[in-house]
Amino acid sequence: MDRFAWQDGVALLAGLAALLAPELWADDAGEQPLMVLGALLAIAGLYSLLGAAGPTAWTATAFALLIFVSPWAFAFDGEDAAAWTAWIAGGVATIVGVWGATRTRGGEVAA
Repeated sequence: MDRFAWQDGVALLAGLAALLAPELWADDAGEQPLMVLGALLAIAGLYSLLGAAGPTAWTATAFALLIFVSPWAFAFDGEDAAAWTAWIAGGVATIVGVWGATRTRGGEVAA
């Protein structure tokens, strides 16, 4: 990959935010889903940034969507810091991921 795709950087940062949130500002609420899904999203974003063969943009988008719905699925929607972190990080990464994935055709960015 010749170019830096900023969408992959957003996925990496959103994944790191979800991964670190339970320890830094969310008082261990939603620890397991946020840490696991955050790590998966961060790894997918890192692989894409490095241009390595691995997860596609749709894979990172799926992880981001799972982070977005995790407060409801794992019942930590009453924990404000953890839930808002999941909703913001997951929502932004999902929107950017869908936008970036739909603009990509065959591994190259469409004009």
